[in-house]
Amino acid sequence: MTEPVAATATPAVDQPAHRYTAELAGRIEQHWQDRWEAEGTFHAPNPVGDLADGQVRPEKFYLLDMFPYPSGKGLHVGHPLGYIATDVVGRFKRMTGSNVLHALGFDAFGLPAEQYAVQTGQHPRTTTEENIATMRRQLRRMGLAHDDRRTFATTDPEFVRWTQWIFLQIYNSWFDPDAPRRDGRGTGAARPIAELVAQLADGRRPTPDGRPWAELTPAEQEELLGSYRLAYVADVPVNWCPGLGTVLANEEVTAEGRSERGNFPVFQRNLRQWMMRITAYGDRLVDDLDLLDWPEKVKAMQRNWIGRSEGAQVRFTLGEGTGGASSAVEVFTTRPDTLFGATFMVLAPENPVIDDLVPATWPEGTKEAWTGGAPTPGQALAAYREAAAAKTDLERQAEGREKTGVFTGVYATNPVNGARLPVFVADYVLSGYGTGAIMAVPAEDERDFAFATTYDLPVVRTVQPPEDFTGGAYTGDGPTINSANDEISLDGLEQEEAKALITDWLAERGEARPTVTYRLRDWLFSRQRYWGEPFPVVYDSDDRPVAIPDELLPVELPEVPDFSPRTYAEDDADSTPEPPLARAEEWVNVTLDLGEGPKTYRRDTNTMPNWAGSCWYELRYLDPSNAEAFVDPENEKYWMGPRTGADGLPGSGGADLYVGGVEHAVLHLLYARFWHKVLYDLGHTSSLEPFHKLFNQGYIQAYAYTDSRGVYVPAEEVVEHIDDDGESTFTHQGTPVRREYGKMGKSLKNMVTPDEMYAAYGADTFRVYEMSMGPLDVSRPWDTRAVVGAQRFLQRLWRNVVDEDTGQVTVVDEPADTETARLVARTVDEVRTEMAAMRPNTAIARLIVLNNHLTGIEAVPREAIEPLVLMVAPVAPHIAEELWSRLGHPHSLAYEPFPEADPALLVAETVTCVVQVKGKVRDRLEVSPSATEEELREAALAAPGVQRALDGAPVRKVIVRAPKLVNIVPGS
Repeated sequence: MTEPVAATATPAVDQPAHRYTAELAGRIEQHWQDRWEAEGTFHAPNPVGDLADGQVRPEKFYLLDMFPYPSGKGLHVGHPLGYIATDVVGRFKRMTGSNVLHALGFDAFGLPAEQYAVQTGQHPRTTTEENIATMRRQLRRMGLAHDDRRTFATTDPEFVRWTQWIFLQIYNSWFDPDAPRRDGRGTGAARPIAELVAQLADGRRPTPDGRPWAELTPAEQEELLGSYRLAYVADVPVNWCPGLGTVLANEEVTAEGRSERGNFPVFQRNLRQWMMRITAYGDRLVDDLDLLDWPEKVKAMQRNWIGRSEGAQVRFTLGEGTGGASSAVEVFTTRPDTLFGATFMVLAPENPVIDDLVPATWPEGTKEAWTGGAPTPGQALAAYREAAAAKTDLERQAEGREKTGVFTGVYATNPVNGARLPVFVADYVLSGYGTGAIMAVPAEDERDFAFATTYDLPVVRTVQPPEDFTGGAYTGDGPTINSANDEISLDGLEQEEAKALITDWLAERGEARPTVTYRLRDWLFSRQRYWGEPFPVVYDSDDRPVAIPDELLPVELPEVPDFSPRTYAEDDADSTPEPPLARAEEWVNVTLDLGEGPKTYRRDTNTMPNWAGSCWYELRYLDPSNAEAFVDPENEKYWMGPRTGADGLPGSGGADLYVGGVEHAVLHLLYARFWHKVLYDLGHTSSLEPFHKLFNQGYIQAYAYTDSRGVYVPAEEVVEHIDDDGESTFTHQGTPVRREYGKMGKSLKNMVTPDEMYAAYGADTFRVYEMSMGPLDVSRPWDTRAVVGAQRFLQRLWRNVVDEDTGQVTVVDEPADTETARLVARTVDEVRTEMAAMRPNTAIARLIVLNNHLTGIEAVPREAIEPLVLMVAPVAPHIAEELWSRLGHPHSLAYEPFPEADPALLVAETVTCVVQVKGKVRDRLEVSPSATEEELREAALAAPGVQRALDGAPVRKVIVRAPKLVNIVPGS
């Protein structure tokens, strides 16, 4: 048996020798953390492989925290909220019989370390490893029950190897809309690109121009395959920031069209980039949300981001106003029922569809406002496009922004009525949405109405507004009007009926087809940065991408002379990115034998975004040292495999509980789901989804204080003053300051670190305080002064077991009295319920009540204190382990069964039965909970209060609601 931790040998004169202080708590905590590590207490055995080192319980629970980034600032007390919550869940699950997998790694590639490298010259790996060491120390000191064998960083060469391997699985795949899904839910799945090649080679799938596959040149074959691959290279519009020398993701660009970092201008440019064809999975990403136990608000955010829209692809003929060459453009619309109200068309500036049709001069009757002041349509178009290229998508889509555009000199023909529609270019239409062209119906669209008003274009209503409508665009429902030609009439029909009718009519004429489109765009996957995973491809002399063979993975980052991307004059929109990797010439130009003899190839000088590692890390926790596969199928099936649902189809599978902030509700979760679905389709996983249940924790926020200059002052030095009316004011060193509420951080001088809490109170007190602050999914303010309440709870618990003067255990083996036994049973029953529902705050409240009760009795019985210690263990594991040891148990309590309530003790001895006469309470009876209606009737009629109220009157009716209510109705 391990000896319990002794108290300090030289206590302060004014405190007992064995008092539970922060100093004693710290020594207890570090002792148990060392013992857990030495004994591998939290090692979760796998079914197979090198971690198959113990009995695998049939009940498993895979617990997952969102992947943390190791910040150089270290943790503040707001960061651990989710980690402590998952630790409480995991410890409770172990005690209720589950094999719990709980591990934590580090999402270690990313921009902050690279920025620091640019500023200081220190290699990002050095910075990252230092930050990881700091975070590991802080988290270990918290007592988190992680399986430390399963930790890793995304920068580890083996993890990079498998990230690159997965990228190549995606690259060597295509989405076959006709392939049956493995889960039996219809068709549409990723298949190996080799299957597509076979279909093209034997003619089952024709080439675009009808030539046999074998007659295509290698470059033509690769170009065709690239149009199918799930990972492909393409010239795409990107957010180019010359001042930073890199392309930025949309989320890194402000609404003003400037970089979030540095505030440099951002321009739209077409650059050759790696893309992920996530749009192929649009339907499945929406439909499979129904399989997940996620908050509805997160599901709604994903649905809105994907933006699935059902409508029609409508063909409009284009031609010069004076009757020259003609062409056609397809427009996607969700409202084909409003086609009779289309009075002009708008193309995105990037759309080249009309370039060959633009006339040399303005058509007769062109309004001056349409020309942009240019003498010819070609000049007007060029000038407008140049101005639009300087704006980001966010700028172009900003609400309330004035709509601008220019007439192209080209007209289109409306297929429902033959009307001649002027075609404009306007930057409020994006090339990435639909076909990059819209039919404008100003009567029923606010943006179109604003444009029509500016450029004096007709407005034709096709939906009847209500009588109280005051004008402008009407976007509500109503019967169809003004929508008829010689062959068809939609007038009087409701929206859905009119949509179906006009779509069918146009389809018969080859002018439309039913279509589903998405707001979701393919995923831009290239970054012009150093600190990321290199792409596992090289380019041959024809600039074709060639996959690196598995045996040559990982492709590791080379050393570079400096880490800065080349920057340019911030307004140099025509400049070209030069990533740091481009300077490693010996690495970029490499001689390899890839099956055709030694050849010189060129490596990709971009790197993957830091999303890459977080797209699959949950799978690597399952089998972190496997050198043969990214995860063994047996281990994946045990930890993440789906259970069959009531419909006979497999459920989602995935991690049993995933906890993290709602800020990752869209991008990370969407990207990870996409990667996982590709791996599932290719047979690499048994689970359909990576994360079955999602829980978004709230945030811990803090007060900050500013002086009259707006400068932040140290929050811990601020004094609160409360006047006679209960109003608070605040001063710092005698000077008034203003209080604000929000984030916690060094710059706001309100940051409190876990290290400070460990030193002042101990980790267990810190854990209890964070878990008792309120519901886990609600944000709450930090108040260091309130932490003492959690400390007092643990000090009372300590005194209920240990004599503070002698250090001896004071617990007695005599039976508990009836009141105590019943309170223990009720507490066990309630705490089990609250813990299972992830409500540790209310569980702690019940534990405090029981603990206070035991403090008030003369001798604490073992049969009462041991269940309390076990129930405390998930939230305050170190003190619970120490007390359990002192109570005579040689082993850790980590796998002790969580207490169960004796059902007999949960039955109350009596309940209060309210007795009413004519609806008014006249008496109360203490009765047995099992009292019969007849017994209650007799007791109520005999009650003194009832006798007085009746005063001899006859009883007409007695209504009994056993065992708590009897209502007596007197006769007349």
